[in-house]
Amino acid sequence: METRLIKISTENPEADLVEEAARVLREGGLVAFPTETVYGLGGNGLDSEACKKIYFAKGRPSDNPLILHISQISELRPIVREIPPEAQKLMDAFWPGPLTMIFPKSDIVPLTTTGGLDTVAVRFPSHPVAMAIIRASGLPIAGPSANSSGKPSPTRASHVAFDLSGKIDMIVDGGAAEWGLESTIVDVSGEIPIILRPGAITKEMMETVVDQVLIDPAILSKPSDDLRPKAPGMKYTHYSPVAKVTLVKGDTKAVICKINQLCAADGEQGKKTGVMATEETKSFYQADVVLSLGKREKPEEIGANLFRVLRKFDFLGVDTVYSEVFPEEGEGLAIMNRLNKAAGYSRIDAE
Repeated sequence: METRLIKISTENPEADLVEEAARVLREGGLVAFPTETVYGLGGNGLDSEACKKIYFAKGRPSDNPLILHISQISELRPIVREIPPEAQKLMDAFWPGPLTMIFPKSDIVPLTTTGGLDTVAVRFPSHPVAMAIIRASGLPIAGPSANSSGKPSPTRASHVAFDLSGKIDMIVDGGAAEWGLESTIVDVSGEIPIILRPGAITKEMMETVVDQVLIDPAILSKPSDDLRPKAPGMKYTHYSPVAKVTLVKGDTKAVICKINQLCAADGEQGKKTGVMATEETKSFYQADVVLSLGKREKPEEIGANLFRVLRKFDFLGVDTVYSEVFPEEGEGLAIMNRLNKAAGYSRIDAE
């Protein structure tokens, strides 16, 4: 299959290019497109065959649910059985934006889309290109991240092309994604909203509009093999580069010392080493490749750069990567969720 790449204006998406992408989706094809979080791989979310193409192109397990993307609130009601009061409050506050909610699904949503579950994950993205393409297609668009399953999510069209060229019909290049981490996922199908995947919309933010929000305990612990995922990213290995990633926890000076020791030992074995550092610490590391995620006091920078940096280590042929860890509150919860998964929960205490 030949994958067509088109560049589109983010501020004013060209109507003819939007319609080309929408036509591919209506005809059952796959289109990668930008969102404010990461690039998504779009297909007709009401078409089982299109959803099967998504799973196949990504190499994604078929029990890993897909997220349906809509372009206006009125598109939600046909695909869900009900909208609970707490969900309505969250919609009013955070849609459009980087928040996915899990509802009881309606009968028109195929089980292929939901990984066999009777719930469906739905998001209303704020990115102008995403909204335009979804609206023009006239469909709810299934849109997982546009990467090979298990690899770092794509924040640029070039990342999508590296993973999926020849496997999908079209890539719409709308520039770099703003947030760099996938949306927050919250289950609103029960009495109390439960965060299943942390993201830019934090627990603290949600609790300004609803009384209580819980956090699934699996977010920062290794999932069991028998877990049936209710949302993307709950069970399977995610965000991993080819290099082995290890997190190092402790006092900053102790972490720097420990990572330098580990890099020296790896170097003696002929391994190319890498370090994920911050602006404050990058000059203290002794590794083949040291890449900064941004300033430690700006988690939005770290989140936006995380997947790009993980992919760059692969591009540079690094064998082992060591990373600092970050506070697990606010957006830091999402950062550490992704880092833990990238490292396969491999963590060393520096002290």
